[in-house]
Amino acid sequence: MPVVLTEHAKQRMQKRGMDEGLVLEIIDTGIQKDAGNGHFWIYKNFEHRQDNLLCVAVVIENVMVVKTIMHHWENTP
Repeated sequence: MPVVLTEHAKQRMQKRGMDEGLVLEIIDTGIQKDAGNGHFWIYKNFEHRQDNLLCVAVVIENVMVVKTIMHHWENTP
């Protein structure tokens, strides 16, 4: 499935010292949590980073749109 990054997501990536490869790794191997109405959080812990958990907020339709990139994310029930 194609992945599209919004301008906001690109800005957050740069601010958080992340590249597209890291975002794709989170999408490919992270844990997906339903946020409702086709929106999801996908998150992953990276031991070598001090800003865990890293999370991408996405909308999944015909393409996966990465809306933003978060760090210090908390997986709450």
